[in-house]
Amino acid sequence: MSNPPGMIPEWEPQSGVMVTWPHDRTDWRDDLAQVDACFALIAREVTRRETLVAVCRDQPHVELVQALVAAAGGDPQRLACWIAPSNDTWARDHGPIAVRRDGALRLLDFRFNGWGGKYPADLDDRITRIIHEQGAFGSVPLDSVDLVLEGGSLEVDGRGTLLTTASCLLSPTRNPGLDRAAIEAALRAHLGVTRILWLEHGALEGDDTDGHVDTLARFCDPHTIVYQACDDPDDSHHEELRAMADELAKFRDAEGQPYRLEALPWPRAARDSASGRRLPATYANFLIVNGAVLVPAYGGPADEKARLVLGRCFPDRDVVPVDCRPLIRGFGSLHCVTMQLPAGLVPERDLA
Repeated sequence: MSNPPGMIPEWEPQSGVMVTWPHDRTDWRDDLAQVDACFALIAREVTRRETLVAVCRDQPHVELVQALVAAAGGDPQRLACWIAPSNDTWARDHGPIAVRRDGALRLLDFRFNGWGGKYPADLDDRITRIIHEQGAFGSVPLDSVDLVLEGGSLEVDGRGTLLTTASCLLSPTRNPGLDRAAIEAALRAHLGVTRILWLEHGALEGDDTDGHVDTLARFCDPHTIVYQACDDPDDSHHEELRAMADELAKFRDAEGQPYRLEALPWPRAARDSASGRRLPATYANFLIVNGAVLVPAYGGPADEKARLVLGRCFPDRDVVPVDCRPLIRGFGSLHCVTMQLPAGLVPERDLA
């Protein structure tokens, strides 16, 4: 099907990727140099292929970001900076969600409440509206939706199927009073999906999102799902991720066939040096961009195995590792800090 209606899958052609760049008034203040360097690496890989839309705190921050991207080898002509105050950097969850309606693009701005009130999010909740008013997305309309919904909780196949987790979307701290049927009705109405696959299992220690699907299982095409596996029977994740794999095996694609399933290797355990808390390292948190897949790397032997698995899933794209050890100290990874923007969304005249 050409240009189907509904939420646009990540593998479609893109005009850009949005990030909200960290600064010293966020939780990153103590690790800012390392996190800046990680963002600069992401920026380098994105701007080699498309525009990076960077949300910055103020004009001095814009100039710092420009310098960081240039020093990392990024393309300054593909860096578009916009100014808005922010609480944090998780653009996947406060950024816009693109849909196609009647053959035209629209942006949806769902509410973001800090993953059920865990963290302050009042500034982040306004970012999409602010930069839309500044012209970041050209003339594409933006609809505000009075529903708490985060991009990291949604995976679509472009043919009407949505994959998500019950632990996140049915959390009472997000949309109290809405049961599964009401949530499903909202997803169908706003995202144009016709089938919803609910994962009842799967969770990572250290994850603050109540089980975002983008840490667990991802569509690679309408017939393929790649998922985070755990092959260590002594690890606390083993049983839960095995149960998730069993669920995935029972799912059927839009044509009624079993999905091709690809298991990602289990990364080496990482813990916060101060608290000892387990950090949510996952290879499922990759980002698809034009011509490439950017995959998180954590400095362990499984990094190369993950790259090879994703190479099988995306044979026509380069698979590029990005060291995300600084990001998991904030309990997220590469996909969490980015939001893809489909073709036709970022106006070329805004490239700086």
